[in-house]
Amino acid sequence: MNPLLPKPATIVDIIRETGDVKTFRVVLDDPEEMAAWSHKPGQTAMVSVFGVGEAMFCLASSPTCRDWLEFSIRRAGKVTSALHQMEPEAKIGVRGPYGNHFPYEAMRGKNLLVIGGGIGLAPLRPLVNFILAPENRQHYGNIEVIYGARSYGDLCYKEEVFRVWPQAPGVSVFTTIDAPEEGWSGHVGFVPAYVEELKPSPENQFVVICGPPVMIRFTLKALGELGFEEKQIYTTLEMRMKCGIGKCGRCNVGARFVCRDGPVFSMAELKELPPEY
Repeated sequence: MNPLLPKPATIVDIIRETGDVKTFRVVLDDPEEMAAWSHKPGQTAMVSVFGVGEAMFCLASSPTCRDWLEFSIRRAGKVTSALHQMEPEAKIGVRGPYGNHFPYEAMRGKNLLVIGGGIGLAPLRPLVNFILAPENRQHYGNIEVIYGARSYGDLCYKEEVFRVWPQAPGVSVFTTIDAPEEGWSGHVGFVPAYVEELKPSPENQFVVICGPPVMIRFTLKALGELGFEEKQIYTTLEMRMKCGIGKCGRCNVGARFVCRDGPVFSMAELKELPPEY
């Protein structure tokens, strides 16, 4: 089959996460293709709006969810604006999955520190939910989630962040917003400073991080001061991807293609890339 040919799909539900982020639940129209679909935490897929264009998004649903695919999409450009105007039952195209994934195999027996900012929790969420699935939970250690955004309204996945994950065995969730606001009784402050305050241990630990570049930069500094090594820390790059199969060259960085060799990289790997990122 042509890897550039989108599979017809239907939006079956739309969940508003924030003022400019919606999560789209999507089902492939061919039941056999839907049953055969398989992705891993951290992978991406191309979503097409017919007559408008297509764009690459991380898969926000866990591989253990077999009923639908989820994409959490911020309204930012032509394709995303067209998606935000759609209603359930609308037709789109999906092709993928593409890229590598978070090294969940190597994480077995380890603890996991998840650090997200705003919509940056989207590519990390599938890994958390994959590990929390009953068939997988026994193979992993504790999970610590540190998640922040500009305001309460900018926090995504509120049901999971505030109710589902904190009630799961071995999971601790710490949330923060940048500035005080009425009705918020939780922590106030930026994510990097909260990491410094919480002082997570680097012992027997993997870290996955995604969010605004400035958040990542200062959080990495905090993690380094706490004793974390770059090989323990993974992030995901999704900018500039176009074809998804390493042919168009748009996501080329040095000898790497983000769509083919990423989007997941350890911080040790990123240091070897040219300073374009």
